Amino acid sequence: MNLTNQKLRFSEKAGYALGDGAANIAWRGVATFLFIFYTDVFGLNPAVVGVLMLIARFGDGIIDILMGIICDRTNSKYGKFRPWILWTAIPLGITLSLLFTTPNLDPAGKVVYAYATYLLFFLIYTANNIPYGALMAVMSGDDKERTSLGSYRMVGAFTGGMVVQGALLFLVAHFGNIEPTINVAKLEAKKYEVTVSTHEDIKNVNIKTKDGIALFTWADTTLTAIANVPTQGKSFSMKANKDYSFIVAGEENLEAGNISIIDQKRGYSSAIYILSFFLSLFLMITFATTKERVQPPKDQETNLRKDLKDLIRNRPWVVLLFIGVLFNVYNSIKQGIVVIYFTHYLHNQLLAASYMVGLMLASIAGAMITSPLGKRYGKRNLFIYALIFSGAVNALLVFCGPGNTIGIFAIGIVSEFGAAIFPTLFFAMLGDAADYSEFKNGRRATGLVYSAGSFATKFGGGIAGAIIGLVLAAFHYNGQDEVAIQGAVPGIIMLMSWIPTIIALITAGVMALYPLNQKKMDEITIELNQRRANEPSH
Repeated sequence: MNLTNQKLRFSEKAGYALGDGAANIAWRGVATFLFIFYTDVFGLNPAVVGVLMLIARFGDGIIDILMGIICDRTNSKYGKFRPWILWTAIPLGITLSLLFTTPNLDPAGKVVYAYATYLLFFLIYTANNIPYGALMAVMSGDDKERTSLGSYRMVGAFTGGMVVQGALLFLVAHFGNIEPTINVAKLEAKKYEVTVSTHEDIKNVNIKTKDGIALFTWADTTLTAIANVPTQGKSFSMKANKDYSFIVAGEENLEAGNISIIDQKRGYSSAIYILSFFLSLFLMITFATTKERVQPPKDQETNLRKDLKDLIRNRPWVVLLFIGVLFNVYNSIKQGIVVIYFTHYLHNQLLAASYMVGLMLASIAGAMITSPLGKRYGKRNLFIYALIFSGAVNALLVFCGPGNTIGIFAIGIVSEFGAAIFPTLFFAMLGDAADYSEFKNGRRATGLVYSAGSFATKFGGGIAGAIIGLVLAAFHYNGQDEVAIQGAVPGIIMLMSWIPTIIALITAGVMALYPLNQKKMDEITIELNQRRANEPSH
């Protein structure tokens, strides 16, 4: 079968895209919300969380290589890669739910539970995502069609990310709504004393007015000045039948019905359970709508030693491995600090949802324009331009104060437009690396090559989590202590602005070492399809 001009139907591309939509419900949910969930809701130390993420993801990244080997040796009537998408659909949804479940344990038990569920989640995520990524390389033999498929994939990924990042905080607010006793006493125009209590212990609640305008300070004058910084809400723990009083200023006609108090623990768990159901459903649709077409050479013998030897000598793959780790550190720091930044610097957690929706819309636009830009500039050059552009724009966030909402949104959205190009190109380029190996060595190990993508994503995310945790720990961040939170604000700003920028510029330098330009890829594609056309049929 000649696959030189193999074009895929829209329905197949859309079905494939749903798979990354599902994966990003899990991935973006974990990358964006798990850190603040662990520190502010589950009560873990940020340094402990950072080390957990680094150790677990590095170990799981090694498993990625093994999963790539297993995929290449899987033979079923559905192909090598598609059956894994089906087999892992429901388990992935279940393990995502377990991550955001908070059993009543002592501090040591919480750490053990976090490690166990985190490792289990990424083990199943690996068994799902390695085959999913490799599937892209065997749906068509046309490298330009793969770039197009990569754009569809990233649109699906960013849409899934937009759903979880845009909807999760509102679902948390809905399911976490408690029924406290609220008393409001007017002190003067636009100034009130608000006293709240509840009949149960709640580890972490967030209080604010529903309009999000009024500023809260603690009514207890024994608190230090830094703890009494006026903010648009407060996060704290509540003891049963104990009164908590605030001075609330900035809104007229304030009544008890205008006060929102959210149980973060119950809200997060319930919201994730619903999203996990849709994750599993989307993966089943991906399995049902896709097809594998590109097969290894018919005379290729199964030989792990040769596969690994070819992989290590595959220069494009080696460069992409480093690139993948670095740009995922960049993206994961930006994602992982957003909710903390909006909660504790802008003091408006729900505004983070609108911000992340804006980023996802910019990401979709960036993914859609990647294919035509890639044809014009070549994948390598476009990657370098996008890294420099996105990183330089992101650095401007250091100049934004907590009231400069428009500037923060504008800078974040423009930077994310460039950042969306990275993963779109990266996964298409892994397909090019698989073609390069077959062109040079006469052997193809698609699953093993694509294991670099999952390894880079996880290990890069682990490094990012460690960086966030260690920087916040250096500033003595404690998500359940208002004084410690305010003292850590400079570190939060650093993580949101110039720390990711430095990583983006380093990545651009490494990308210059990538050897496959468009002329070389055209040569490889034509040669490989001539070989496949001359092979005897099955």
